[in-house]
Amino acid sequence: MMNSNHKTRKGTSSTLIPDMGKVPPQAMDMEEAVLGAMLLEKDAVLKVIEILKPESFYRESHQKIFKTMIELAKRNHPVDLFTVSEDLRAHNELDSIGGPLYITQLSSKIVSAANVEYHASIIAQKYIQRELIRMSLELQNRAFDDTYDITDLLEYAEVNLLEVSGKIFRKKATRIGIIVDRVIDTIAKIKNGEIKLVGVPSGFTMLDRATAGFKKQELTIIAGRPSMGKTALAAQIAKNAALMKNPVAFFSLEMSEDELGRRYLSGSSGRTNIELLNGKCDLDQLCTSSQELVSLPIYIDDTSAISLVELRAKVRRMILEYGIKLVIVDYLGLMRGEGDTREQEVSSISRGLKSIAKDLDIPVVALSQLNRRLESSVDKRPTLSDLRDSGSIEQDADIVHFVYRPEKYGIESLDGVSTKGLMLVIIGKNRNGPIGDIRVKCSPSLSRIFDENEEDPSGSEIPIMPNKSCDEEPPFAVT
Repeated sequence: MMNSNHKTRKGTSSTLIPDMGKVPPQAMDMEEAVLGAMLLEKDAVLKVIEILKPESFYRESHQKIFKTMIELAKRNHPVDLFTVSEDLRAHNELDSIGGPLYITQLSSKIVSAANVEYHASIIAQKYIQRELIRMSLELQNRAFDDTYDITDLLEYAEVNLLEVSGKIFRKKATRIGIIVDRVIDTIAKIKNGEIKLVGVPSGFTMLDRATAGFKKQELTIIAGRPSMGKTALAAQIAKNAALMKNPVAFFSLEMSEDELGRRYLSGSSGRTNIELLNGKCDLDQLCTSSQELVSLPIYIDDTSAISLVELRAKVRRMILEYGIKLVIVDYLGLMRGEGDTREQEVSSISRGLKSIAKDLDIPVVALSQLNRRLESSVDKRPTLSDLRDSGSIEQDADIVHFVYRPEKYGIESLDGVSTKGLMLVIIGKNRNGPIGDIRVKCSPSLSRIFDENEEDPSGSEIPIMPNKSCDEEPPFAVT
């Protein structure tokens, strides 16, 4: 952190940059002008709230006043000299900011709020400059400390720069006409055969027909009980997408990269994981069968307990370096989030994953566990209410798939068909399409998952088993 000398008086904080004798960037007159404008006109609050946060202000008293104004606005209370003074008094902070007299002085320093956005942007710029100084000083201190690994230093710099840039570049509203033109253009390309599938393909025919693939800015959840095959399905999706020239980032928080590598080798060689671990295989054959894997654009990161900020930084870098088109996180429950309770933490993670998908314009697939109470149900068939730890997962996700293997629960047949090697991918939620069941096959070791009709000589298609309106043709042109 910044080692600082302080010269203080009531309501003022002047911070000197170490060894340089310079006051950090600030715009005190602009801070006073913005606060005065907010006291003067109610519309000024709405204009400023998207540009500034309390910490954007250099002066501590201004931070308290601004925070009080925002809280009043959130409660739909008027923001004026009297309400702000009373709220500060109620929180025992009125004297610390200079008393009612100081607020009165703020309101008398400006006669119009016409330039409040411009003034706010200057305050925001000074705040970003201070953040860059703080970060660079901390990075300098860490760089002098030999106990820090160079990789950790680079990651610290990247993550913090990403946080700072996120405070500057905020997306603005787009006129509906521009959006409609873009959507029509996409539909025209699909109609003309220029685009076969809107999203990144999963490699499973019926699943892609129902969802149009994994689409940009969408969050897809793959959920299931332990040993149902969530990771196996995700790994197969990554391989299928990569085979179709779509680079994939696979964040494996549970399994090491070597474990995941063995799974892929098992699928390509036909040898079980145990056989590979015990060396019961022909190395020449193993090398030959692995040639397809070697060239696949799948990038595995097995960082444990990764945070949202770290994930965002890594994904952004991989998009630039490798042209990543799909992100898979295995699994959501092992990420670090914010909140005092587990439910709050998971909620922050699901919101964060959706934010990454939208902000970086990329599809994100995250794996999730299901509640244990599912085991007490009659058919053990999962539903949205079984999603573990938080209802926010269901809310934030655009698509929710459940992995269900009836064979694991002693169910020998389903609709007169043997359940041996059968995996149901249950589409429990599909914001832009139908829901229902997709049947796929899996090998006993789950090293390979494939369409049900892939090895069927009759070539018959697998119907979606409808839960609701699945009679319509699933839409492709979903953007």
